[in-house]
Amino acid sequence: MRPDADAWLRRFAPAPTAEVRLLVLPHAGGSASFYLPVSRALAPRVEVVTAQYPGRQDRHHERPLPTIAAIADELAEVVSGLDDLPLLVFGHSMGAVVGYELAQRRAPLRLFASGRRAPSRHRSETVHLRDDRGIIAELRSLSGSRADALANPEVMQMAMPAVRADYRAIETYRHGHDVPLDCPVTVFTGDADPQVTLEEARAWRDHTTAGFDMHILPGGHFFIVEQAPQVIQVMAAAASAVARA
Repeated sequence: MRPDADAWLRRFAPAPTAEVRLLVLPHAGGSASFYLPVSRALAPRVEVVTAQYPGRQDRHHERPLPTIAAIADELAEVVSGLDDLPLLVFGHSMGAVVGYELAQRRAPLRLFASGRRAPSRHRSETVHLRDDRGIIAELRSLSGSRADALANPEVMQMAMPAVRADYRAIETYRHGHDVPLDCPVTVFTGDADPQVTLEEARAWRDHTTAGFDMHILPGGHFFIVEQAPQVIQVMAAAASAVARA
């Protein structure tokens, strides 16, 4: 049975005349609403659809998917119904790996990989094995969530199953593809990101035969918040090039 596209995808800004579509894939513990500003910035020339993974916000009653492969499999089915416009994919952190696995199944015209080392560059990480306090401490260290949410026990109690599941999915992920992508890959990385060295970010070039470029921006793991205008500018230029073509 094909996954329900309405359950998976959020459209925050109308773009009925768009010639290009951008699929945004959130980070571990992230939700679609985090990327609402991207939708507003790129509309109406680009239709931005943001994935809402099971287990969060309006899907909190659903069980989170256990692996990156399971998320990518479901998204591949959803994306199969989005063939009316050229598709670009953006993913940050865990979302970058989900995007890579999705591209292995259904190649977009370009993959934007943000805040994540190349899939073949493995680190041993065990955040998902920590207690709730340990996971919250990790979230604080990365500054990826609003401080008021992290300090709210009720909010965190509701969010923790999805956060833990996402960390388990990305930390147990292992690269297993011999064939590189045939779509270009654009990488964004923060110059002070503790989770990605510049060498690990550049290693994305080994995963494509169709072109690679990298943008090093000031900031830590969530540089995309402060550097959103620069990231959006690059994506807008790529979308315009696709529309012209």
